[in-house]
Amino acid sequence: MAKMELRALIQKYELIQAKFEELDQTLDTLLQDIPGVDQMLEITGIGRDTVAGFLAEVGDLSEYYHPRQITKLAGLSLKENTSGKHKGRTKITKRGRKKLRALLFRASMILVAKNKAFKALHHYYTTRPDNPLKKMQSLIALCNKLIRILFSIGKKQFVFQEEKMLKDIPHMHAFIQEPIAA
Repeated sequence: MAKMELRALIQKYELIQAKFEELDQTLDTLLQDIPGVDQMLEITGIGRDTVAGFLAEVGDLSEYYHPRQITKLAGLSLKENTSGKHKGRTKITKRGRKKLRALLFRASMILVAKNKAFKALHHYYTTRPDNPLKKMQSLIALCNKLIRILFSIGKKQFVFQEEKMLKDIPHMHAFIQEPIAA
């Protein structure tokens, strides 16, 4: 009986593996038809599953006029907890798509580890002299940056350049000159 059960489990496993391979092929063919996907995949640290998950949650990028709409959809908009004279902390709203928020957060963690530009930006956010961010706050800011980058690439189909991204940020000019401790 144990041998029969083991054979049945192996057959079930092989069937599931075949289905996963079929889904991967279908996903690849669907992604080829979407404009800007090739440019998104060229970003160091962004993979096929991240791009597919982002587009699955967001939908057609041509329906959005500004990346702030996607930020709001993800629930990454900032809100301040105030009442009367009390001024509380600013937090993200978390009113939005939880899966999209989680996907962006995981992607930003990978980008900080593998992408030089995002690593430099994270280092700047956490060590800047005026108003340094905590690591989690920096990752949320990088999630918003990733939304803006993916939105722009999806709309305009340009190649992402790490150096250009850092040069376009005014307060990063002086920070780029300093070596980043790896």
